[in-house]
Amino acid sequence: MSGIIKLAVMAVGGQGGGVLTNWIENMARAEGYAVQATSVAGVAQRTGATIYYIEMAPMKAQMPVFSLAPAAGDVDILIAAELMEAGRAIMRGFVTPDRTTLIASSHRALAVSEKSIPGDGIADAGEVRAAAEIAAQKLVLVDMEAIAVNAGSVISASLFGALAGANALPFEREAFEAAIAASGKSVEASLRTFGRGFDAAKGGGVDEVEAETKLGFQIQGSQKPQTAWRKLVADVETLPKIAQPMALAGLRKVVDFQNLSYGRTYLKRLLAIAAQDNPKKQYALTVEAAKYIANAMAYDDLIKVADLKTRASRVARVRAEMSAPGDAVMQVTEFMHPGATEIASLMPARMGARSEANPKRMARLDRIFGKARRLRSDTMFGFLQLYLLGGLRWWRPHTRRHAVEAAHLRSWLKTALAYLPDNYDLAVEVIAMRRLVKGYSDTHSRGLSKYDRVLAGVSEIATRKDAADWARRLREAALKDEKGAALDGVLETIRSFN
Repeated sequence: MSGIIKLAVMAVGGQGGGVLTNWIENMARAEGYAVQATSVAGVAQRTGATIYYIEMAPMKAQMPVFSLAPAAGDVDILIAAELMEAGRAIMRGFVTPDRTTLIASSHRALAVSEKSIPGDGIADAGEVRAAAEIAAQKLVLVDMEAIAVNAGSVISASLFGALAGANALPFEREAFEAAIAASGKSVEASLRTFGRGFDAAKGGGVDEVEAETKLGFQIQGSQKPQTAWRKLVADVETLPKIAQPMALAGLRKVVDFQNLSYGRTYLKRLLAIAAQDNPKKQYALTVEAAKYIANAMAYDDLIKVADLKTRASRVARVRAEMSAPGDAVMQVTEFMHPGATEIASLMPARMGARSEANPKRMARLDRIFGKARRLRSDTMFGFLQLYLLGGLRWWRPHTRRHAVEAAHLRSWLKTALAYLPDNYDLAVEVIAMRRLVKGYSDTHSRGLSKYDRVLAGVSEIATRKDAADWARRLREAALKDEKGAALDGVLETIRSFN
C-alpha cells in the first residue's frame, strides 16, 4: 500500500464533481498510474454531498490494493466544492494536519436546513475557515465559484486548476491541461478557468474575507427627479450620524419599490422617530426603525415579484448562473401560483376588502386563478405579461394590499412608541418585531400570525424590568422554526409568571 495517493472530492449536484473526478482519473492513467475511482451518492441535492474517492499509485508489476471509500485520518488531498462541505470533511476526520492538503471554495451554497429557518439560519462560515486553517497541513481556500463564473465556465475547472497549482499531485501542469483537452467538451472555457484557479492557488491560496460593498443606485430621468433625490439624501444627512448608513439604504429600497414621493414619506416617519430618540442610547431606536420601516413599506406583492423577474439585472444573473454564452438562446420558465388572496390584494381597497369578507367570492377567485402556471419569460408573450404587471406600481397605492400594509405599519409604530416613555429598550425590541413579517401568500400569513402572538406575549410582561429581554427571547424563538414550537415554549414560560 506504500506510495498510494488518496484523494476525495466532496460536491453536490450541479458542481461537476463527476467531471472533476474523470479529469483526475484520466490524467493519472495517462501518466502511467494505476487508478481506482468510486463515488458514494448523497441523499439529495443540498441534503447530502456526493463523495468521489480516487486512489492512485505508480503502475508496477503487482497491482496495488485500493480502498473503495475514504477513511478518517487517511486522506492526502480533500477537494470541497463549497465551504460547508469542507467543514463536513473536517468533522468526519478526512482532513488532518499531518498529511492533508485541503482545497476548498470559500463561497456558500445554502443548505435546505439553512433556508428553512424563518430567521437567519446561515451557519457561521468563520468557524469553518478557522477550523480549516488548523486541520489542514496545507490550505487552499479561494472563491472558486466566482473564478469560474468570471471565466465563463464551471467550478470543476477552477478546482482542477487549484489542484494543479497546489502541487499536491506529482504531475506537471501540462498533464492537467491535456486531460481537459482530451475530454473534448468546452475545452477553451475550461482551460481559461483552469488557469485562473491555478494562479489563485499559486498566489497564496487563502483569500481575504471581503468587506460588504454598497449596492449601486441611480435615479433615471430629467433634472427634476435628480434634484428631488439629492434633496432626500440631504435630509438623510440631518439624521444622527450613526443612523445615516441604514437610513440611506432604507431610502434606496423604498424609492426603488415605489417612487420619490414614497421615499419622502419614509423619511418623514424616520425623522419623527429620531426627534424622540435618546442620544445616550446611541440612537438605537432610529437605527432599528430605519431598517424595519423600509422593509414594511417595501413589502412583497405580485407587482414587485413581476418587476424583479423582468429586470435586466435578473436576466444577466440567470445567464451568468447558467454559464450561457452571450449568443446562446436561453429558455426561462417562471412558476406562478397566485391564490385568491393575491388576486384580491390587487383590487381597489374597498372591493378587495369586500371580496376577502365573502367566502363564496374568494372560492370563485381561487377556482379561476388559483392554478399553478408555468410562464415562459423568454418569450415575447410571457415577458410582456410580467412586464405589464410589474409596471403597475402606479396602481399599488390604491390596492387592498397597500391599505392593509399601511394600516399594519401605523399600528406597529404606535405600539412600539407607546412603550418609549417608560421602557426605551422595549420600544426598540418591538420595532425589531417587524422582522417576523415578510414575503407574501402563506409565508406572509405565517409571519403575521407569529407577530401577533409575540406582541400578545410582550403585553403580558411589559411592566417587568426585564421586559425587553423577554421580548427579544420571544422574537428569537419565533424565528427558530416554521411551526412555532420554540415560540410556544417561551409563551408558556411567560404565562407561568402570573
